[in-house]
Amino acid sequence: MITTIVLPVLTGLALFLFGMKLMETALQRWAGPRLQLWLERFTRTPVRGLATGTVLTAALQSSTAITVIAIGLVGAGVLTFPRTLGVILGTNIGTCLTTELIGLSLGGIGVPMLLASAAVWLASWFAGPLSQGRAPAATAAQPLEATGTPATSGGHSWLRSVRYGSLAVSGFSLVLLGIEIMQTIGPALQSRGLFAWFVLQAQHSLLWGVIAGAAVTALVHSSAAVIAMAMGLAAVQGIPVELGVAITIGANVGTCVTALIAGMSSSRAGRYVAWSHILLNIGGAILFYPFIYQLVSLSALLANDASEQIARSQTIFNIVCSLLALPLCYLNMWKRLEFRSQ
Repeated sequence: MITTIVLPVLTGLALFLFGMKLMETALQRWAGPRLQLWLERFTRTPVRGLATGTVLTAALQSSTAITVIAIGLVGAGVLTFPRTLGVILGTNIGTCLTTELIGLSLGGIGVPMLLASAAVWLASWFAGPLSQGRAPAATAAQPLEATGTPATSGGHSWLRSVRYGSLAVSGFSLVLLGIEIMQTIGPALQSRGLFAWFVLQAQHSLLWGVIAGAAVTALVHSSAAVIAMAMGLAAVQGIPVELGVAITIGANVGTCVTALIAGMSSSRAGRYVAWSHILLNIGGAILFYPFIYQLVSLSALLANDASEQIARSQTIFNIVCSLLALPLCYLNMWKRLEFRSQ
């Protein structure tokens, strides 16, 4: 059991989480101080906030990062609580890009992608000193990067994009490799009585899958990792698609834990942001739970295999929940709530 299940799961999960963190960090470093500027400029209405949250989350591959940043900006008084409501809705839509990419079953190109991106990253360091040597001296008006070189210099700008872009691709390739490793446990799980019991219980009540998805996501702090595991097991027929969708819905609830932790140390308005995220995902789970089989049937029309079905279900779930909640963001009660929190 250790060599056939535990070791592959731990190895694959470690690669997945490391790849996600590498990709997230590289993209955030690339965005730099512009990230806060974008949030301030493009969140004046809930619709603009939704679009901004969607784009930034898709670009940075982390809904948690955008949510935590929004909580921090509200706590610091840079943003008001009502302006973050659309952003929270957008983060749920933007995070679907990760699962959609995973659903394309790109595991076979993981190693070539990793080697190519690593080669580009190494080449950028060889080119770095030459580019920096031609860059003009920094002035008070030019912000410095961590390397101490001007961020506005033309040569360094493209080099910086190449460097962090290749790191992000390396992170994504590690994500693919992690998924491929985790998928190898399918036959071993099918032969275990405990796993068969869990699948049997889930067939009687998919609430088991929702609870499992929420609990595991809360532990590993990555809904993408849990959804990827469900997609991998469904791809090798380790679990039925309905159970995979239930786990996905639960994972959307479990991912709120990180935002809750961030909100606990923030101001009252920051805690409102965290709770709005929690209410959105829990409300969506309650809304969709009775219609899981209908959601599976609808996703089957848009997908070619079980893994893609779960990815489509995740996308439909998040888009519908966010669009249903969007009109509520225009209620005047949020402004009164913001006034009371001051």
